[in-house]
Amino acid sequence: MSTPTVTTGPLRRVPVQGRSVARVQRMLDACAELVDEVGYEGLTTTLLAERAEVAIGSVYQFFPDKRAIVQALAMRNMDAYLQGLSARFANETFAHWWDGVDAAIDVYIHMHRSVAGFRTLHFGDVVDMHLLDAERDNNAVIAERLAELLVEQFRLLDRDRLRFALLISVEAADALIKMAFRRDVAGDEAVIVEAKALIREYLHRHVSA
Repeated sequence: MSTPTVTTGPLRRVPVQGRSVARVQRMLDACAELVDEVGYEGLTTTLLAERAEVAIGSVYQFFPDKRAIVQALAMRNMDAYLQGLSARFANETFAHWWDGVDAAIDVYIHMHRSVAGFRTLHFGDVVDMHLLDAERDNNAVIAERLAELLVEQFRLLDRDRLRFALLISVEAADALIKMAFRRDVAGDEAVIVEAKALIREYLHRHVSA
């Protein structure tokens, strides 16, 4: 999987030189570590500058405030999630399209376990339900991108019913996976198994292939 790119949305100034790009990435890495340690409320630009080993002026050179930094991190998480899912689709063969949704859940769980800051931040809900897009809530953005991948991968008819079913699935899976990680720091496997079974049964029953 390729390295996630810096998303330009919340940036005050787009880094061009390699050193600037690396500096912004260090800031995002530091943000990911700190939100796990102190939460969003405890995060400050001063703490972030210290952790990233950059001057506080460098932080404000690229970001107007800590919300923008977290927004950039959430967008990087989304890019990493979609790249991970695209890699699964490219390297595996699925019997049915809803197996692709099962893979989407697996990638989401893997990020909870392996990506700093993701378990705390997810796609930005702890800050703003519309952190990824001002017009749609974060889960709606993910559901739409998942629909696009599934339609392309499995040559599905791009129907409103499919998109609605995926939105329901993303909301349900998100809630249950959060529950799994509240119960067990590594993710309660019994809850994860039930979540995947519930989503598979729902999709199989309500949406034909």
